[in-house]
Amino acid sequence: MPWPAAARARAFYLRKVPSMSESKRHARLMRLPPFLRAGFRPFFLGGALWALTVMTLWVCFLAGELDLPTAFDALAWHRHEMLFGYLGAVIAGFLLTAIPNWTGRLPMAGRGLAALAGLWLCARLALLFSAPLGPLPAFLADVGFLAALAAVAAREVLAAHNRNLPVVLVVTLLAVANGLDHAEQFGAPIPTGLGWRLGFGLVLMLVSLIGGRIIPSFTRNWLAKQGRQQGLPTQPGRFDMATLAATAVAMVSWVALPDSPYAGALLIVASVLQAVRLSRWSGLHTMAEPLVFILHVSYAWLPLGLLLLGASTFSDHVPPAAALHALSAGGMASMTLAVMTRATLGHTGRDLHADGWTLAIYVLVNLGAAVRVSAPVLPVDFLGAMSLAGTLWAGAFVLFVLAYGPSMLRARPDGRP
Repeated sequence: MPWPAAARARAFYLRKVPSMSESKRHARLMRLPPFLRAGFRPFFLGGALWALTVMTLWVCFLAGELDLPTAFDALAWHRHEMLFGYLGAVIAGFLLTAIPNWTGRLPMAGRGLAALAGLWLCARLALLFSAPLGPLPAFLADVGFLAALAAVAAREVLAAHNRNLPVVLVVTLLAVANGLDHAEQFGAPIPTGLGWRLGFGLVLMLVSLIGGRIIPSFTRNWLAKQGRQQGLPTQPGRFDMATLAATAVAMVSWVALPDSPYAGALLIVASVLQAVRLSRWSGLHTMAEPLVFILHVSYAWLPLGLLLLGASTFSDHVPPAAALHALSAGGMASMTLAVMTRATLGHTGRDLHADGWTLAIYVLVNLGAAVRVSAPVLPVDFLGAMSLAGTLWAGAFVLFVLAYGPSMLRARPDGRP
């Protein structure tokens, strides 16, 4: 056997048969509490609980039933915690679970995972109670969490010479955006809303980047299992790269000049390209499989929201808040729940099957988003519509915690970490 072929065979064998040290590390994983064996467990569950908490406090505030003990104004706190709190947790859970698949290295677990999750929780509480505590503890914990997550991700990706450094860069920039949002609250001379707009744009780029990988892949796999041979979606190509580039340019323009008609025009162009991109993934053929179809539904909020956001720069009849909620309460929340449900099922050893609870989660989060986006034109009281939207949306997270929380606390039934 020539040396290169022998080397390949040996490498294949080493991948299949773990070394003694790797076996010991797996054994140590099994000795840990199940909740600390993988990043999705504390961060998906903690993120869902925090989204529910933030929405409950926000609805109570709107009803005049309480004042929030935060140094942020109530709207800024609500926006910050959904963006950097909830989505920060979901991004952490996704990355810490996906990176071992990307790199072949074992996951972050145990004390390190507990410390990172604890830092995230401290940031949430410090920011909520930042009026009596002062803004500095919240700033240090909040920015420190995302910086630590970026450092962990960079270490793993660089050690494996993996291609996913752009994702690490986005998390790093998200930490910068978080810091800018805090600095604005300190009174720093920063353009109004620059921090949260930068964070918002970065999360949308993550949705576009990662969604563009997993949606066509999962769709193709499912359609192939159904015996379909024609019209299968392909992995990202030149058109996808062009769409990502156009979306990035539109996002940068909007972050810098949110009221500019030039930014609005770029957002509309990006919306059209994203809609065409979505249409190429054969989503309508997956309606029989909710775990796949929900990914297409979630992604559809992206071109819709970009269109509304672009149109809002040209017409007062399109409220920017409706566009932002289409992208956040619709696209970001629906996509994260779609990923969280699928990933939790797969990584806890359960069948990839959407039961009644899961279907209800998908319906409630999208219905809540639809009500919130259309609230300005509904023939009902605006605050009442917002409360209804918040209740429906929060209901999705209640069901997620009830249906998926127990499996995150328990060991896998097949005995794997």
